[in-house]
Amino acid sequence: MRRYGLIGRSLGHSFSKGYFTEKFLLEGIDDAIYELFPLEKVEDLSLLLAQYPDLCGLNVTIPYKETVMPLLHQLDDTAREVGAVNCIKIMENGRLKGFNTDVAGFEYTLIHWNGWKPDLGPALILGTGGASKAVSYVLRKQGIAFQLVSRNPSSEQERSYESLADDLTDYRLIVNTTPAGTFPGVDQMPPIPLDLFHNGMFVIDLIYNPAETLLLHEAKKRGCIVKNGMEMLEQQAEAAWALWQS
Repeated sequence: MRRYGLIGRSLGHSFSKGYFTEKFLLEGIDDAIYELFPLEKVEDLSLLLAQYPDLCGLNVTIPYKETVMPLLHQLDDTAREVGAVNCIKIMENGRLKGFNTDVAGFEYTLIHWNGWKPDLGPALILGTGGASKAVSYVLRKQGIAFQLVSRNPSSEQERSYESLADDLTDYRLIVNTTPAGTFPGVDQMPPIPLDLFHNGMFVIDLIYNPAETLLLHEAKKRGCIVKNGMEMLEQQAEAAWALWQS
């Protein structure tokens, strides 16, 4: 039996187990299983690997996309450049190689979004964690100027939410990479001023549960074109599966 799974801290909201279980069933893959492996700390990865020697691959979610990197033996070029890993391939010799399939997932979502074009204008990325690094990578690749927004800016490339109140920039894309609004905290959203939304703006929330977050609800009310993170999740999952089988 080939075993795969997801590591993170709080996995009750995870889509991955259901997705891969259904995939294995529909595609007649009867020699694989996918499980959730919540870890109290990322260093517990070594204990997990010892406990399950049949593990072949892992997905990585909050808050370990960056902190898992020093524990790996290899990184592919994209993961190294992004600075975050959300997919680990466990080689036959036990060595661990990190990848970032969030890049493939977000890029697919962006370029297949009806009406979206890279030359529409600048973007705001809400959050500065591992997912934001993949989004930043894709926007740079597409030649899209962007600004990172953080509750606690730590560099010149980041700005505070409070500073947005006086911002007259005509942003055309907002990407939420924070967990604010994830079930069960559905009454939450990143603290951006609502008058930042305007008709024709594209707003994507990488959250997929609920399907429409408070952020997307408020954006849609103001004429924005909205999308949740389900398509990105599906695409990054398929990219991970392809890597594990290669």
